[in-house]
Amino acid sequence: MDTLIETPRKIRARPTRAQAEEAVRTLLAWTGDDPDREGLVGTPDRVVRAYEEFFEGYQDDPVALLERTFEETGNYNEMVVLRDIRLESHCEHHIIPLIGKAHVAYLPDRRVVGISKLARLVDVFAHRLQIQEKLTAQIADTIQSVLQPRGVAVVIDAAHQCMTTRGVHKPGVSMVTSRLLGAFETSEPLRRQFFAMAGIGGV
Repeated sequence: MDTLIETPRKIRARPTRAQAEEAVRTLLAWTGDDPDREGLVGTPDRVVRAYEEFFEGYQDDPVALLERTFEETGNYNEMVVLRDIRLESHCEHHIIPLIGKAHVAYLPDRRVVGISKLARLVDVFAHRLQIQEKLTAQIADTIQSVLQPRGVAVVIDAAHQCMTTRGVHKPGVSMVTSRLLGAFETSEPLRRQFFAMAGIGGV
């Protein structure tokens, strides 16, 4: 199976902060406004600082995040589910937010990982330019590759502002994607158990 957990390739040298701020000034001028007016003079700095937060996932290694595991599980081998993980990302086509929830589950095979690491893994991939399908696959594939459990399930339900605030203007619409690996792919009862535990209706 192909993996989607590699770090994005560095195609060119990263621009300086000053170059990034100048790019924002250019966009402000392109809108027809004056980048030097009082309300906008500090906007390039604020936008760049916001981008540092929005896209901090490029600075993190998702594999390293999961490498510390625990084997003292008391022989626990049932499903581990972390549901309703708040997800904030940005569509790579318009750089507009997509906001929703992720539900993540795995079937341990001798070792488990701290649950905060699962939430952090979602954030690492979400804080990059994304499409929801790839984001879903990256989360599941990384858990499968690093933890090597008996199965992994990931479902993301998110609203895309690129279609609610522009384009077709369809508010109230959300997109649901899933990635089922191992036992979750082959066992329908297990899938149903996951959907029930995660509180996912109508999937």
